[in-house]
Amino acid sequence: MSSKTVKDGSLGRRRLMLGLGAAIAACGLPTRAQTVAMPRVAFLSGSTKADGEAFLASYVEGLRDLGYRDGHNIVVDARWADYSAEQASRLATEIAASKPTVIVANGGGIAPVCQLAPPLSVVFMHSGDPIDAGFADSFARPGRNATGMSLLALELIGKRLEILKQIQPGMRRVAFLASPEHAGQQRELAASRKAAEQLGVEVAYHEARNPTELAAALPAVAAGRPDAVMLFADALMIGQRKELASFCLQYRIPSAASWSAFPDSGHLASYGPERHAAWRRLASFVDRILKGARPADLPIELPTVVELVVNRRTASAMNLTLPPAILARADRVVS
Repeated sequence: MSSKTVKDGSLGRRRLMLGLGAAIAACGLPTRAQTVAMPRVAFLSGSTKADGEAFLASYVEGLRDLGYRDGHNIVVDARWADYSAEQASRLATEIAASKPTVIVANGGGIAPVCQLAPPLSVVFMHSGDPIDAGFADSFARPGRNATGMSLLALELIGKRLEILKQIQPGMRRVAFLASPEHAGQQRELAASRKAAEQLGVEVAYHEARNPTELAAALPAVAAGRPDAVMLFADALMIGQRKELASFCLQYRIPSAASWSAFPDSGHLASYGPERHAAWRRLASFVDRILKGARPADLPIELPTVVELVVNRRTASAMNLTLPPAILARADRVVS
């Protein structure tokens, strides 16, 4: 066989292999260069990174428990609106452009992602009533593109009042502070009035929509000489919790709320949902949606883990003694 014949045969084989490679690519069969796109899960918090980063970590921990690893088989894209409605709206538009499989949102981040068109799957952690907010049709069957968890545990309001009265046995008047724009606020107020009535306590209600209105309301709170203050856990109160703690300390008014961020910031006590457990639970909604479930069919849940946190340093500054029964029940004491 001549060298020319060998060369022609080798060339033919090379052409055959190239042709087969092209055919494989044309048929869409996988090659080493091809990769499978990972599901993209966006995260939009209405708060600041400082206020919400620990809850993001708990949510990611929940994802890990279900077998998801950021950057390995899922992509978590986190953004923060810094308590700005305008920034939340802009970030929601940016998130939609990245085409995520599902968006996790809380606070001021929920409304703009629920309003995206075309709609995307949304899982929320909502401090109020998601039905009143217009995010779902009902707890049992959300019916729209959003589901998740609500932290509005109305049955715990009476317990918070009882805790305040145990610490302050002479409590006769309580001031309630809330934002009227918080979904579920009227339900929370009605439950608060009922619980106060059962304890024989008078209620003074003060509302504010923003930090300016809140600052203007505080002199009226002080003038009413309440024996205690109850704060509704909405975005305004959590954002202004340190300023409110300073006010309560200045006038020696014991204050309580539902989240531990309040006693951690100087308020006397909190009794309510343990939010880290709730955030870990939220990952299960994402898992089910990634596996094909529709948010419309996933019932909205209430938290199942609650905690009592008291601030011993604040109690001492107000010349209050924390009863042994309260200290024994407390899940955590801030010293």
